[in-house]
Amino acid sequence: MPPADTPFIPQNITVHLGRPDSDAENVTVPFPDYIKNVASSEIYPTWPEAALRANIYAEVSFALNRIYTEFYRNQGYNFDITNSTAFDQAYIHGRPIYENISALVDELFNDYVVRGNGIEPYFTQYCNGTTVTCDGLSQWGTVPLAEEGLGPYDILTRFYGTDINLVENAPVDLATPSYPGVSFRRGQSGNEVLRKQIQLNRISRNYPAIPKIPTVDGFFGTETEDAVKAFQSIFGLEPDGIIGKATWYRIGYIYSAVKRLSELDSEGLSLEEVSRQFVEDLRRGSNGAGVRELQYYLAVLNLFYNQIPPVNISGEFDTMTEESVEAFQLLANLPVTGVVDVVTWNTITRAYYGIIDTVPQLQGGYPLFPGEVLRIGSRGENVTQVQQYLNAIGETFTQIPVVPVNGVFGNQTQAAVIAFQELEGLEPNGIVGAVTWNELVSEYSDLMMGFEKVEEQYPGSVLTEEGVE
Repeated sequence: MPPADTPFIPQNITVHLGRPDSDAENVTVPFPDYIKNVASSEIYPTWPEAALRANIYAEVSFALNRIYTEFYRNQGYNFDITNSTAFDQAYIHGRPIYENISALVDELFNDYVVRGNGIEPYFTQYCNGTTVTCDGLSQWGTVPLAEEGLGPYDILTRFYGTDINLVENAPVDLATPSYPGVSFRRGQSGNEVLRKQIQLNRISRNYPAIPKIPTVDGFFGTETEDAVKAFQSIFGLEPDGIIGKATWYRIGYIYSAVKRLSELDSEGLSLEEVSRQFVEDLRRGSNGAGVRELQYYLAVLNLFYNQIPPVNISGEFDTMTEESVEAFQLLANLPVTGVVDVVTWNTITRAYYGIIDTVPQLQGGYPLFPGEVLRIGSRGENVTQVQQYLNAIGETFTQIPVVPVNGVFGNQTQAAVIAFQELEGLEPNGIVGAVTWNELVSEYSDLMMGFEKVEEQYPGSVLTEEGVE
């Protein structure tokens, strides 16, 4: 359950039966059964029902916070929570469960506490209130409040403040570790990149040596690469600028730490921090810019791998595209589903980048998409190439303004890109990704070869009854 998703209730939870660094056994149990065990181990079934409910809310929220923030998995462990009360909640594997507690948990296991407008389950720290006291909820302290007639929510506010809310009937789903199994590097895009950009920018407030990523849009450009390298250098990882498994979880761990997501005084996660920009999966029937980009990569791969059938770059995920995806999945030893999930997408783009590292140009000298999304603030040879193409195309299509060829992607270049995108029927976002790059190269190639597309365009000669002047 990655920290940039809306929380849900996991079907199962993996409990380490000891301290985090011990070699104790891990057990995986249904989440409601885990809460029943914790509640039966920590509170008395004879307590007033309102006290029992308040404690169950706290126990559910505590466990969900550990899962949602990947508190232990971000540290390299392969479990969600421990049963050590020095760190987590009491869990006695195989113990009997009290009947009334079991019934209450069946009702409440998918309800949890949040702070204000926060997204993540609140870290509802608590202690027994007799032998151990703390800043959070006192388990024994809930009893007299219930006896006074307070309901479970009002009891919780006495310990956590009045700005808490209860999320009720959250959906149940299969929780999986957030790392998708593939690494991310310059040129790639997606919600995974977006969430790491958000996390790196927040971390940089506490670690100013990490440069801010100026445009947080899910495109892994040079600015994101620089931020990743700086993060890796600070935290003892190989500074290769690639977000592999170790870097992925280390970013998540430091982000949770600076946000204090597992503390009573957590900053909390806002809705903006859990938003998604990209469609998660592409499949038959999908359409749009993401499909066009996929088809571009597949079309290039087809030139180098005979096993991958050709596709049309149409923006429609049709049967041809599905067959091409299935062929690629078979070639890459992935599950052959015809659906482009995050693993298939990143394996396709990684294969494409492997090609452009060795064969950056197609026959005729026209370059493949270099793997770097270009936008406001980008600099370098690829920007210069785009500016040259825009000016050349603008000689025929005068609605495209002339831009300075200086290798700096400024407002003028953005305006020219938008004009070109509108001409070609692309999303006019002013960003040069794989699809816009391909259209630029194709249009430039056609014009240079004399294949103008505008009807009645002046061909360069005057035709008369006598012939050509």
